[in-house]
Amino acid sequence: MTPKNIIILGDGMADEPIASLGNKTPLQAANTPYMDMLARKGRNGLLNTVPDGFAPGSEIANLSVLGYDVPSVYEGRGVLEAASMGVEILPGEMAMRCNLVCIEGDRIKNHSAGHISTAEAAELIRFLQNERGNDIFGFYPGVSYRHLLKMRGGDKRIHCTPPHDIPEKPFRPHLIQPESEEGRPTAKALNELILASQELLRNHPVNKKRIAAGKDPANSIWPWSPGYRPQMKPLAELYPIHNGAVISAVDLIRGIGVYAGLEVILVEGATGLHDTNYEGKARAALEALREKDFVYLHIEASDEAGHEGDVPLKVKTIEYLDERIVKTIYEETLSWEEPVTITILPDHPTPCAIRTHTRDPIPFLIWHRGIEPDSVQRYDEVAAREGSLGTLKGDALMKTIFSV
Repeated sequence: MTPKNIIILGDGMADEPIASLGNKTPLQAANTPYMDMLARKGRNGLLNTVPDGFAPGSEIANLSVLGYDVPSVYEGRGVLEAASMGVEILPGEMAMRCNLVCIEGDRIKNHSAGHISTAEAAELIRFLQNERGNDIFGFYPGVSYRHLLKMRGGDKRIHCTPPHDIPEKPFRPHLIQPESEEGRPTAKALNELILASQELLRNHPVNKKRIAAGKDPANSIWPWSPGYRPQMKPLAELYPIHNGAVISAVDLIRGIGVYAGLEVILVEGATGLHDTNYEGKARAALEALREKDFVYLHIEASDEAGHEGDVPLKVKTIEYLDERIVKTIYEETLSWEEPVTITILPDHPTPCAIRTHTRDPIPFLIWHRGIEPDSVQRYDEVAAREGSLGTLKGDALMKTIFSV
């Protein structure tokens, strides 16, 4: 029998103690009987997912979780999302994530344009392509606020600030800066494009309608995370995986899956928010796991709650993950003849207090039938410090998953 593995990743679940929760983290405050039970029956530890010299973005952290050597493969978020979207990155082209954001006065109100719908956003991105798309720039619509910008001849030696790092802060000091003389023309062209987008989007009918409905307008683009086509080996060349699948609502994770050689499985109603189709994702993961030996199941909701600074919502998303994902997968696979290893972890913390990512180690648990448990009694950031697997980094988690 071929052992089967599923990684259940709750994006941004980890946090810091919060006064309104009695100085507990959301993981500690949430009612998570299934994750706690698996921590009790399994083995636990901490994982460093952000190598030195890198910002704690989801692209970095998820590549690390999957055991990739980030310095040798990382080429920015945009190229990964392009792979999911089926957009080819040719030699001489640079790709960037292109958020639709809400600017209020001189500050970035939020990184998501009030979580604009995919249909509304697609209309705005098509409008920008018609108005400013040319031999140099190309706009490609993605999901909700997450889109793609390609630039022919772009130089990635520029400094870009992720918009989720600067909520409520003035945007002009965070416009793109060159990191070298070679990057100066690219930074200048992109900043001109940002400012032009604000003029173009200000009075667009989509935004007029959103304002009339009391919603935040998507009145600026914000390009960031530049890079060229990456060189990544499929996971099957690195680990004992014959075939695998990735399930996620966001293009970034699906794009990582494409380069990792995983089948991308789309789930109807997967939104990347707290209203995502948890049950559909759980069913899709189980169906994939019956045919494949590796599944990477990514749930975005807790990260978005952290970016909003919404403590009650973050607790709720963690409880949804436990009740509607972990319970279903554990109870179903418990009776399977094939052994199934369940690994649960976030990719990075997204503390509600600061509404952005940090680089602190994250807690993980590994369970399968017959594993020798350690002394950890529940799943959270503090309890995991006492786990028998210690603090891992690099490809150590993936190697451990296939060896414990």
